[in-house]
Amino acid sequence: MSGVNHAELATFLRSRRDRIRPSDVGLTAGPRRRVPGLRREEVAQPAGLSADCYTELERGRGAQPSVQVLAALARTLRLDGDARDHLFHLADRPVPPAAYGPAAHVQSGLLALLDRLATTPAQVITDLHEVLVQNPLAAALVGRPPVARGREASFVHRWFTDPAARAIYPAEDHPHHSRVFVADLQAVAARRGRDSEVKQMVDDLRRCSPEFALSGTPTT
Repeated sequence: MSGVNHAELATFLRSRRDRIRPSDVGLTAGPRRRVPGLRREEVAQPAGLSADCYTELERGRGAQPSVQVLAALARTLRLDGDARDHLFHLADRPVPPAAYGPAAHVQSGLLALLDRLATTPAQVITDLHEVLVQNPLAAALVGRPPVARGREASFVHRWFTDPAARAIYPAEDHPHHSRVFVADLQAVAARRGRDSEVKQMVDDLRRCSPEFALSGTPTT
């Protein structure tokens, strides 16, 4: 039985959505906008939810949100650390470590800075190159992150397993990028120690990519 406090979670989400102005997240208010804050779909989309699923949350119904969904909601709603922890508490989820993975917290000040970079592509990524948030210019330059979860969300993983991931980079630069990504994984493995997420990624890349296997892969 889930311990989700549906009623308070719904109230919290509605109140926080109403506080965010479209300009706070790089959106144009427009003459037809009927709400002072964000529309439901503008909160749902970055979190990987349908508008209907998010609406159910705001109505005090629906399934228990995953850790990744909660982290994405916290970023979209510009929650500080205490408010993010409260969101996780209402959803009956343990607060994940702030440093790693797609559930990592991005401080609201950094998100505000990203929004102000109107002429510079910029994005925030994890140490495994999973995109947490990006501004519109970054999305136009390198594309939106995939909806996939797990290892497939990592650009490092896609670089070695999906030829399409390399298409926007000149072919003559591919060996250099491969060496950089291998070095990044070596650094992550050393920093995290015996981390199962890194070990699984390395093992998978060794199986799937001869290039990766021959590049001097990190030990885990």
